[in-house]
Amino acid sequence: MRLPSMIEGRQFNWFWVALLALLVSGCATSGAVENDPWEAFNRPMYRFNEKLDEYVAKPLARGYQAITPAPVDRGISRFFANLDDVQIALNNLLQFKFRDALSDAGRFGLNSTIGILGFLDVATGMGLEKHEEDFGQTLGKWGFPSGPYLVLPVLGPSSVRDAVGFAGDWVVNPIFVQIDNADVSWSLYGLRYVDRRADLLKASRILQSAALDPYSFIRDSYLQRRQSLVFDGSPPETEENDFFIE
Repeated sequence: MRLPSMIEGRQFNWFWVALLALLVSGCATSGAVENDPWEAFNRPMYRFNEKLDEYVAKPLARGYQAITPAPVDRGISRFFANLDDVQIALNNLLQFKFRDALSDAGRFGLNSTIGILGFLDVATGMGLEKHEEDFGQTLGKWGFPSGPYLVLPVLGPSSVRDAVGFAGDWVVNPIFVQIDNADVSWSLYGLRYVDRRADLLKASRILQSAALDPYSFIRDSYLQRRQSLVFDGSPPETEENDFFIE
């Protein structure tokens, strides 16, 4: 298997180092700690991301939206969503949700063939539901605590566990696994980023007008949503549900 030259031979090492850090953070900390102990780092990183978004991502997203016909835009979004079904299937398998994993694999097979590489979503019309699973959720299912809230450069809101999960999902994504040309793979990552940002243009305007402190709103919403996803929409009503380090 060939890997993009910019990260060949390094991604797997980083992933296992990060996983070890997660294990240490989960075992070494006892009691309830505030969910955002790294706020002094997170807020400046949030402001950096906001400036990057304002001067780079938003202009690119608006330009992309202006020149891309709506059917093509939807097709591109479906193409990347179809690739996500690979890691979704794997994570459902790791969570022992075998029926969902089989459904995800079926979605990928149908949409990659009849759906022309995923540009058409024929699987949903055939009753194969789209799921939302990632390795961060899988780690949560396995009992790993979320760890502190963490704002990542460019990627935005996360946690220690979800940062490790992102690395795990990265190494099984078909773009990473199948494309051995760094220029092509990073161009696809860039297109995916701009396409997703274009889809969120309206949502970002609502956020800025509705939230007195967008940073706190995004943090709390993110942590609540992630906890809900880990427990499939039914998180336990306990103090451990307050997103503290266990």
